[in-house]
Amino acid sequence: LPAGAGERPAAGRVVVLTAGTSDLPVAQEAVVTAQALGCDVRLLADVGVAGIHRLLGHRAQFTVADAIVVVAGMDGALPSVVGGLVDCPVIAVPTSIGYGAAFTGLAPLLTMLNACSANVVVVNIDSGFKGGYVAALIARRAAQPRPQTVENVK
Repeated sequence: LPAGAGERPAAGRVVVLTAGTSDLPVAQEAVVTAQALGCDVRLLADVGVAGIHRLLGHRAQFTVADAIVVVAGMDGALPSVVGGLVDCPVIAVPTSIGYGAAFTGLAPLLTMLNACSANVVVVNIDSGFKGGYVAALIARRAAQPRPQTVENVK
C-alpha cells in the first residue's frame, strides 16, 4: 500500500459486486483493500445474471460508484452486463469457483476478456486484491479536485 494510505479521509466510492455467494472470499479481499486505501466501499453479493432482478434492484446503489469491482465465476457474464449499465470503470475479477466447464476460472476469464462493454477491464483469476487496489486508485483520483484544463496545471 502507498505510504500514508490509511491516514487520508474516505475518498472515492467503490462498489464490489458478486455473482454468487461462493465468490465472497475473493470479493472480501477487494473490499478490505479498497477500504485500506481510504475508499467508501459497498458490497452487494449474490446479484448474478441467473437472477438479473437482484442486480437491477440494486442499480441505484452501484450507478453512483467511481469504480466497480465485479467478482464472478462460472460463466463470468456479470461484468459485461454491469458495464452496460454504468459509466465508470468496471474491474472484472474471475474466480476459480464453479463446476463443469468453468475450468477453475479459465472460462470466466475468457468471457470477461471478450466482454463487449468497453469499460470492462480484467485482472487475473482470484485476484481480489488487485481488483480492489485498481478500483481504489481510480475512485480516489475521481474524488480529487483538479484543474479544468491541462493548461492550468503548474
